[in-house]
Amino acid sequence: MTENKKVWFITGAGRGMGVDFAKAILATGNQVVATGRNTDRVAKALGDDENLLVVKLDVTSPADAEAAVKAAVDKFGKIDILVNNAANFYGGYFEELTLDQIESQLRTALIGPMNVTRAVLPVMRKQRSGHIISISSGAGISGFEFNTAYAASKFGIEGWMESLQPEVSPFGIHTTIINPGMFRTELLTKKSATYANPSIEDYSDRRAINQDAYNAQNGKQAGDPAKLAKALIKISNEERPPRRFIAGADAVGIAEQKIADLQAQINAYRDLSTSLACKDA
Repeated sequence: MTENKKVWFITGAGRGMGVDFAKAILATGNQVVATGRNTDRVAKALGDDENLLVVKLDVTSPADAEAAVKAAVDKFGKIDILVNNAANFYGGYFEELTLDQIESQLRTALIGPMNVTRAVLPVMRKQRSGHIISISSGAGISGFEFNTAYAASKFGIEGWMESLQPEVSPFGIHTTIINPGMFRTELLTKKSATYANPSIEDYSDRRAINQDAYNAQNGKQAGDPAKLAKALIKISNEERPPRRFIAGADAVGIAEQKIADLQAQINAYRDLSTSLACKDA
């Protein structure tokens, strides 16, 4: 182990943002544990590097998570930064999404990061240091039509990470939620995106409009994942990393609109809200 090098543990490093994250970190001379369900794909995407360890990891498997963390520590001696990046996308109207699809969305995008973080935390607690970065979304700040399952998983990430922060901060462990807008990744490709089968006529017109819109955005998203990778490195080097980073002008717009909407809803019913206390309170 080289003490001055940071060890990054990245999930979903075989495609999409995970590849950009791993390449950018390796370029800084730091060490990367790049994980994915298909290790051949991960290795092909990242090439050979003495600072790289490729490990099999299906985030939905707690046993895989434990084994991957052990392999990381055996190789590099520590884990400084965990990036919960692995994700998928199930698009569709709530009534048309099957229960299996909804559960698959939650298993990968919410329970998966929990599995990996649970495996990493004993290492970080022992070190009395670490940084957990979880990739949420603009859909973790505000819900969108045709995004019920995906937004549910990302809203879950938000609540879990916000609650985890005060639990682990006494051990010197930082947490950061990343809220990307639309970045030019493979999330909307057939490899990562699944759409509900049409089954309810009432949704037909809007379904077609929404699915066409997502298909049209694929490959044309404004966000540059390589720049996001550099932003993550910058954040990780700060003495006190932010608990949240809004990534992209579109995500900033979503967050600002959410703030405005919440404030308007608070003000509209402020008197009623503040009248609900018990008389002796």
